[in-house]
Amino acid sequence: MRYILLLSMLLASTAFAASDFDETMAAAKQFNIGVMYATGDGVPENDAEAVKWFRKAADKGHAKAQYNLGFMYAVGDGIPENDTEAVKWFRKAADQGYARAQYSLGFMYANGEGVPENDAEAVKWYRKAADQGYAIAQGNLGIMYFNGDGVPENNIRAYLWLSMAKTQGDADAASNLDIVKPQMTKQQIAQGQALAAKCYESNYKDCD
Repeated sequence: MRYILLLSMLLASTAFAASDFDETMAAAKQFNIGVMYATGDGVPENDAEAVKWFRKAADKGHAKAQYNLGFMYAVGDGIPENDTEAVKWFRKAADQGYARAQYSLGFMYANGEGVPENDAEAVKWYRKAADQGYAIAQGNLGIMYFNGDGVPENNIRAYLWLSMAKTQGDADAASNLDIVKPQMTKQQIAQGQALAAKCYESNYKDCD
């Protein structure tokens, strides 16, 4: 498995519905301050300050802040490394549908970091992110199908998900697809291509 956890750096919009306006506005501002400290944008880079502001926003339910706080725990930036806390915050963001957090939670399950290793749970969370078009999750899901980790081994589905990641420019997925194809019959490749086309044309809504 590839260890790819990426900090969310996009500044949050400050336009929200009238309900919960103050709370949501405050969380967005706090998240943005955290990003500025994490990147050294307009202030000296300071991971501990970034953690402080991400936590303020995360406690208000801001999904990207929850993810970023989990990331900081996972890599030990600005705070002592703690995989259990990383999983806690990834899960909060993942439960809100944030694809990057869903991928990261799947990664933690696949590698037994902060939680007992559980390939079935890894597949579950990779799939949620993959259905939102998250390329790294699509590639990892393809690998899980190829190896039969957490799901029955299925080269057609491995082909499908590696193809989806490849179309988004994932070089690792392209390399892995070259490993999978020689293990498939021409008929299986044709099935994989048809499934991939259906999945792509439906914007990942019809991939089964």
